[in-house]
Amino acid sequence: MNMSAPAWNARLYDDKHAFVWEKAKDIVGLLAPKPGERILDLGCGTGHLAAEITAVGANVIGIDRSSDMIAEAKTKYPELEFEVLDGRELSFDRQFDAVFSNAALHWILEPEKVIRGVAQALKPGGRFVVEFGGKGNVQHLMTAIAQAFSNFGIRLDREADPWYYPSIAEYAGLLEEHGLEVREASLFARPTRLEDGEKGLDAWLRMFATSFLNRVPAERREPFLREVEKQARPDLLKNGIWELDYRRLRIAAFKQAPAT
Repeated sequence: MNMSAPAWNARLYDDKHAFVWEKAKDIVGLLAPKPGERILDLGCGTGHLAAEITAVGANVIGIDRSSDMIAEAKTKYPELEFEVLDGRELSFDRQFDAVFSNAALHWILEPEKVIRGVAQALKPGGRFVVEFGGKGNVQHLMTAIAQAFSNFGIRLDREADPWYYPSIAEYAGLLEEHGLEVREASLFARPTRLEDGEKGLDAWLRMFATSFLNRVPAERREPFLREVEKQARPDLLKNGIWELDYRRLRIAAFKQAPAT
């Protein structure tokens, strides 16, 4: 999944955050992989969706910047092809019928580098099918985090935010600039329940929000986590289960064939 965030604990990711790929059925349906197609899974994490796409007969290469994620993917699916590779440094040349990505690209703060590589990697007429965090994603949680920093007297600088959450217009514009014609685009709410009951937000923050936690002195980190929970509770704790206010951006874009 992760392309630019700190190192992941891949097994904890699989054990406690399965919603990342379990909620991806619709985006795989939009991809509509066909037997014999060559498909790049960009930000493949531990390989679950790459395996699902392969099951229909497509030839999939999964890439992720995290060596821990790729090691776990190779362990789970030794028959598939996985490679440690940064999504900003793609060097494929017209090799793929499709590039697919789920829940990864909001970790990359340099989207044009990714899009440029994707456009180069696709065959003419090939498609880029992607879903990731969009404008307004986890807004209630971000408000709670900001309030916790304020209450602890710690300045929250912009560099602490590891996420890129674009609007449809912003991202579609970047795609079109690189010869990728947007044919489907939607930004939608997808409330997401976390596992582990009242412990769920703590686990989520420790997995996905380390760039914020690292700005809190180690001896104050546990109280800080409790403060975030306190601030988020009114909006996000429902019947003892944390439900984050996810918003997803889903896009299908096609590489335009050269003019004849």
